[in-house]
Amino acid sequence: MNKFIFDVDGTLTPSRQRIDPEFKKFFLRFIKDNKVFLVTGSDYAKTVEQLGADITENVVTVYNCSGNDVWFKGKRLNSKPFEPPKELYDLMNGWLQGSSFPLRTGNHIEERMGTINFSIVGRNCTLGERKLYIKHDIENRERESIAFQINLEFPNVTASVGGETGIDIYRKGGDKSQILEDFNKDDKIWFFGDRMEPGGNDWPLAAKLNKQRCYNVKDWRDTMERLQYFQEARIAA
Repeated sequence: MNKFIFDVDGTLTPSRQRIDPEFKKFFLRFIKDNKVFLVTGSDYAKTVEQLGADITENVVTVYNCSGNDVWFKGKRLNSKPFEPPKELYDLMNGWLQGSSFPLRTGNHIEERMGTINFSIVGRNCTLGERKLYIKHDIENRERESIAFQINLEFPNVTASVGGETGIDIYRKGGDKSQILEDFNKDDKIWFFGDRMEPGGNDWPLAAKLNKQRCYNVKDWRDTMERLQYFQEARIAA
């Protein structure tokens, strides 16, 4: 059976923004004809804000917080809490003080169910401030450095680069690949995400799938084009 798994930020929507209205119409039709699952680092409230309840309550399952908070038809099914060590907060605060990026907008350490999202610029940043940090991060590979240090110093914790400005941090094994426990071995899984490179938060799931039928998309337009091609090919067959 074909089953489709989608990341949200950078895959179905621009990062931290709402889904494009025309793509939303297309995607609503797509989920009527296919088994669709969502897996994202964000919490459920943010996912509803970005996609709308008409999507989140009509897909099969929404795996929030990298699969640590599971929702079905708008109701929580289960959750897996995460208690990070105090030393991890010390490290994050050290990076906040020591980073050469000059702006701090607030909400830098956001605790979610089973995960922490850490951002130097802060999740309160404007679109313009976000673009400034993206440029800084590309030039300095800052998030990669932070994630590397966390993974080196905390063997029971995993940090991965997610979205455009943040780092997702969770217990070892608490990444997106854990959702495969809910799937059958004979399921034909198609996975769409934008961070499938090693160190990205889509990588663990793509690696667990042996990168078969895994599409590292550029943005939501790329996702839409691939889904349109899939539908056309299926109709032709």
